[in-house]
Amino acid sequence: MIKQSLPAVSEVTKDTLEEFKKADKVVLVAYLDAADKASSEVFNKAAEALRDNYPFGVSTDASLAEAEGVTAPAVVLYKDFDEGKSVFSAKFDAEAIEKFAKTSATPLIGEIGPETYSDYMSAGLPLAYIFAETEEERKEISEKLKPVAEAQRGVVNFGTIDAKAFGAHAGNLNLKTDKFPAFAIQEVAKNQKFPFDQDKEITLEAIKAFVDDFVGGKVEPSIKSEPIPETQEGPVAVVVAKNYNDIVLDDTKDVLIEFYAPWCGHCKSLAPKYEELGALYAKSEFKDQVVIAKVDATANDVPDEIQGFPTIKLYPAGAKDKAVTYSGARTVEDLIKFIAENGKYKASVVEEVAEETSSAAESATESATETAAETAAEAAKETDHDEL
Repeated sequence: MIKQSLPAVSEVTKDTLEEFKKADKVVLVAYLDAADKASSEVFNKAAEALRDNYPFGVSTDASLAEAEGVTAPAVVLYKDFDEGKSVFSAKFDAEAIEKFAKTSATPLIGEIGPETYSDYMSAGLPLAYIFAETEEERKEISEKLKPVAEAQRGVVNFGTIDAKAFGAHAGNLNLKTDKFPAFAIQEVAKNQKFPFDQDKEITLEAIKAFVDDFVGGKVEPSIKSEPIPETQEGPVAVVVAKNYNDIVLDDTKDVLIEFYAPWCGHCKSLAPKYEELGALYAKSEFKDQVVIAKVDATANDVPDEIQGFPTIKLYPAGAKDKAVTYSGARTVEDLIKFIAENGKYKASVVEEVAEETSSAAESATESATETAAETAAEAAKETDHDEL
């Protein structure tokens, strides 16, 4: 709110520069010629796009630019960590300045935790995790791997993570959760995991080779998957990581898929209604056009962003990049309407049983209330470590 109340770009002078540098952990100042309107417009555009992230300043004092070691036009990013400042002196382009800001504002090897995790995810770059149980060990490994992080700056972000507090997150990267220190890379955009062999020692040479191979596309992602079912016996198709693309991304079919967890009480309540839904479509005229599917998202790596269980999405035929997330009542009738309204084939079927097992009101209450069993199961999962 404070940043929004200020102008996108503040005037900076030799008398106010030092104070401006302390306005935040990261600030950007453009040093421009007073007559250079084009560069000023480009910088203002970048500042507007990132005004929620950093304070932006501008100076047209040539002597101040000289004192700061730059020649106009240039942008200096001042920060209270790493080397203290970074300089952008390339051709002024709003996107290039935005990329420079995001890259330079990210610590060379930062700390990954609840306060910073979302920033690393939104950065869009692959994230290399250094898991260690003590602060001393994290610092020691960081110093050891600093040359790798410097060489890959702007390509791969690096961060340490407290394995005692957040060791459970190692499991999300297909690492063992009881063997540290450990190293892994997450391809954020595709949610792919590349764990470094935990039986190998973390050395500069080994990690440099691993990261170089990752950047060069020479490392295959680790895929956690249950075995592909030999046969699909029920009306609901069982999806695992290894057959996900074949079923969910089949471009000829509307696919409704439930992402569930075995310990989730809401998922268990939905199961009989979901089976009924699958049976209705399986014996309808749309049996070859509509698939009702489910996947255990705790046992299989999926490319989808899953915030909670159950999550239900429809992947329409011919538009697999435009999945629609279901947010209605968990009734057979409402799910049929959802498929008919959002699928390519507008497939609607009629329920054979008039009496619903639960009303929409009960379903809404169910969605809002955690069962004691589910709460206990979640607590049991996290007895040793917390998730991010």
